Amino acid sequence: QSLPAAAMAASMSWRRLVYSVYTPAVNGVFTRITDRLFRARDRRRGTSVLLLAPLLAGAAPLPHAVSRPTGSAGAQGTDGLCTHFRWMADHAPVFRVPGSHVHVLRSPDQFYQAMKARIKTAKRRVVMASLYLGTGQLEQDLAKVTCLEEALQRHPQLKVSVLLDYTRGSRAGQINSRTALLPLLRRFGTQLRVSLYHTPDLRGLLRLLVPQRFNETIGVQHIKVYLFDDSVIISGGSANLSDSYFTNRQDRYVLLENCSQVADFFSRLVEAVGDVSLQLQDDSVAMLDGMVHPYKGMNSSLCCDHRRPAAVLGGGAAALTEVLEAAQAEDEELSDGEEDTWVIPLVQMKPLGIRVDEQVTQGLLRAAGPDSTVFLTSGYFNLTQAYMRLVLGAGASYRILTASPEVNGFFGAKGVAGAIPAAYTHIARQFYEQVCRLGQQERVRLHEYHRARWSFHAKGLWYYLRGQDRPCLTLIGSPNFGYRSVHRDLEAQIAIVTENEELQSQLQEEQEGLYRRSTEVSSSTFQQPDRHVQLWVKLVTPLIKNFF
Repeated sequence: QSLPAAAMAASMSWRRLVYSVYTPAVNGVFTRITDRLFRARDRRRGTSVLLLAPLLAGAAPLPHAVSRPTGSAGAQGTDGLCTHFRWMADHAPVFRVPGSHVHVLRSPDQFYQAMKARIKTAKRRVVMASLYLGTGQLEQDLAKVTCLEEALQRHPQLKVSVLLDYTRGSRAGQINSRTALLPLLRRFGTQLRVSLYHTPDLRGLLRLLVPQRFNETIGVQHIKVYLFDDSVIISGGSANLSDSYFTNRQDRYVLLENCSQVADFFSRLVEAVGDVSLQLQDDSVAMLDGMVHPYKGMNSSLCCDHRRPAAVLGGGAAALTEVLEAAQAEDEELSDGEEDTWVIPLVQMKPLGIRVDEQVTQGLLRAAGPDSTVFLTSGYFNLTQAYMRLVLGAGASYRILTASPEVNGFFGAKGVAGAIPAAYTHIARQFYEQVCRLGQQERVRLHEYHRARWSFHAKGLWYYLRGQDRPCLTLIGSPNFGYRSVHRDLEAQIAIVTENEELQSQLQEEQEGLYRRSTEVSSSTFQQPDRHVQLWVKLVTPLIKNFF
């Protein structure tokens, strides 16, 4: 979903032919064969990511963590939010914060300026998780010249942790994410850590056969979290550290200021993923001692089973589990009227056995009753079959916003990549026709975003309970509601449940601002000449649905 336009421009080769018929089942066969042929067992199977399974995939927070916010009465009486969303605490930790500490950022420039300002003022820690670091002027100013370098010089005690994807950050060429960060690493090696996540699904014969330009389609580190001391910025799935993402790509961003528990959670999450990632060391990469190599170690060592006791997973895992559980059990002492907002981190790491976001998203779609309204948006509209069934079978009203072809991230690309917007047009048409067959046109409406010289990557949802003219819940983060987000990539977002009227107004303004630039889809939309989809594009659309 973030592959650049040139990624698919080269002519078909034998490797791409193998890739074109790749399925998860084939991957399983490759994995079993190559596990036996190419690797010896790793005697030390402990991994700090395994600790996340009992915490994120089933641990219930303590009762006080889900007490009802004490702000306004909200929808349907004083028990409104508690009644509707208490079940989410069965899947993920719930952090209570004042709604006044949560700010919706409305533009890429606001996001960029917020990042720069907080890097400059950070004294203890900076944590940055993204798909990749670009090499243009804006991101170099952000990452090297005016921000991180100065901050590291100014504060010798400052610790900086950067988590990127290995395949995207190591592309062939003289300049990439790794080479861009090397000067900082060489100068501030004791203060800076650069981790490069490599999916365990890309291994053995599959790793040899899939061309470099395509290998990120197997799975990437897609979490977008930026942390500065006790403040956190959560951004949408395409807000990477790259020039265009700071200028003319429509995304979503939320800033949580002075939210120490949320910051601690994401700091430890990034640290845990970093521990099982390749570490940048000058011109090479290496694993931490005792960690399972992502594509040389035994695959079974990386597949989490949350039913296994933490003690079996190794001392480091057990220790970090205790730290996270302790943070989850803490309760901020907030005065009456302040604890009006919940922040619920939702993590999806299907390759590592963690599927909290999938469970909670399905629960939200399932619980949306006839009197509620859901605004759902995705730059690459490609609902999983499970999500689609819930949307089409629910009673809630849905307003779904996606990219029109001209604001699709692949619009104007050369070669096969240029056909991707047409493929998404085909997906949207199939969905719309299914809505019509079911007679759901009034309840489920599809919209397309339009904006000249911009691309559209905003994703998430806004949830309105009966009688509300402002949303009481939003999802914001990296997942796209599609196959890759659920099954392939590492994703994270947060659910914000709030009774704070000012924060609800910010969310309402954000939603209205996005939909104001849209038009509603009708049957005539797909009859326009520029919506014609060639037969070969229709034939490859199932592959695009699974890999983009």
